[in-house]
Amino acid sequence: MEADDEQGAVAPAGQLAPAISPGLPDCAAAIQPIAFRNEVPDAPLTVEPVPPPRTIERTGERTGERNGERHNGPTYGALDLGTNNCRLLVARPSRRGFLVVDAFSRIIRLGEGVSATGRLSDAAMHRTIDALKICEAKLRKANVARSRLIATQACRVAENGDEFLDRVRRDVGLEIEVVCRETEARLAVSGCAALIDRHCDLVLVFDIGGGSSELIWLDLNRRRDGWRRSIADRIEAQHCIAAWTSLPVGVVTIAERFGGRHVDEDSFEAMVDFVSDLLAPFEREHGFRSRMHNRRVHLLGTSGTVTTVASVHLGLPRYDRQAVDGLVVPAEAMRDIARRLSGMSLAERMTLPCIGDERADLVVAGCAILESILDIWPADRLGVADRGIREGILRALLDSASSRKLG
Repeated sequence: MEADDEQGAVAPAGQLAPAISPGLPDCAAAIQPIAFRNEVPDAPLTVEPVPPPRTIERTGERTGERNGERHNGPTYGALDLGTNNCRLLVARPSRRGFLVVDAFSRIIRLGEGVSATGRLSDAAMHRTIDALKICEAKLRKANVARSRLIATQACRVAENGDEFLDRVRRDVGLEIEVVCRETEARLAVSGCAALIDRHCDLVLVFDIGGGSSELIWLDLNRRRDGWRRSIADRIEAQHCIAAWTSLPVGVVTIAERFGGRHVDEDSFEAMVDFVSDLLAPFEREHGFRSRMHNRRVHLLGTSGTVTTVASVHLGLPRYDRQAVDGLVVPAEAMRDIARRLSGMSLAERMTLPCIGDERADLVVAGCAILESILDIWPADRLGVADRGIREGILRALLDSASSRKLG
C-alpha cells in the first residue's frame, strides 16, 4: 500500500506517509459516544445467504527495493477484524513511514445475523477462523517483532464474542483485543491523517463499517503549529478532534434490517431516514451544520463504501488503489452514483467490476449511510481514503518503537 503527504497525490511505489503518535487511549472517560444502540426501534430482520469468500493478497509488493532502498529492519503487523472483513498489513519502517511487505484481506461476514440473534454464528466463526489461520501464518513467516490485532463491532456486541476470541487464541494462536468505539474512531483518523486538507477549517472523517460507523469532526483551528506534513501532524490530528460518535449500524446491519439484495426507492429512502434519525442527536448536540457556514470544510471517507462508489465514478475495469486513494470527487457525483446503484437490480450491481458478487447486496446499504451523512452535512467535495485502522495501528507501533530508541 502507498500514500503521499500531499492531498490527492500518490507516492512512488513502496512509500507511505509517516508514522502516527501511539497516544490512542482505549476508552477515555472524558469522551463518551452517544448511546444510540438502545434507541434503535424494533424492525423485522432478515439474514440472506453469504456468497463464497474472495481473498485479496498482496505479498512482497512495494518493498521499496525498486527505488534502490534496502529495508532489513524489524517487521510490524496490524490486524483489523471487523464485522464484514478480516484485514492484515505487515510492514517495515522506511524513511517516510513504512513499507508494506505483505497484506491480506478477506470478506468473512463475522457479524452475519448478530443483529437478529445476538450471537456469532457457527458458519461465520468458521469462515473467520480460516482467514485468521492465513494471517497467523503470514505474521509468523514475516517474523513480526511487534503487532496489534484488534476486533471491533461484531465481537463487541455478540454474546459469544469473548468465547470466540478464546477459541482463536487456542486454535489459531492469535491474541486479539476488542477495542472500544473511541479507539476505533481515533485509529481511523490516524490512518488517513495524511489526506486531510490542511487548508480547511473543519474536517469530517467517517468510516462506514460492517456493523458500526464512526464519524469524527476535526477543528483544524485547534492545531498548535502549522500543518507540516510530518509525524507531528498525526499527533495534531488527534488534538484537533472536536467531537466524535459511533453508530451501531453498518453495511451488514442495514442490509439485514432492510434487505440488501432487492432494493426499491421506498426501501432506500427508509434506510436513509433510519440512519439520519441516528445521526440527528449528534448533530443537535454539536451543531456542525451551522458551524460549516462560511467555513472551509473537508469530508473524508475511509471505507469500502466510499472507495467502491469512487471506483464506479472513475469507471475502473478493476479496483485500483492508486487511482482511488487520495481522490477528491464532487459530492454531488458521489450522490448520483449512490442513487443509481440503489436503482439497479442485484444482477446489475453484480456485473459492475468493482462490486461483484460479494458486495452487491451490501453496497446499497453503504450508499444509504453515505447519503445520510451528506444530507446532514452538505459539502461540495468528498475525499476518498483507501487506508484507515490498520495504517493507524502501524504508525502507532512504529512511532512507539522510535520513541523507545530515542529514550
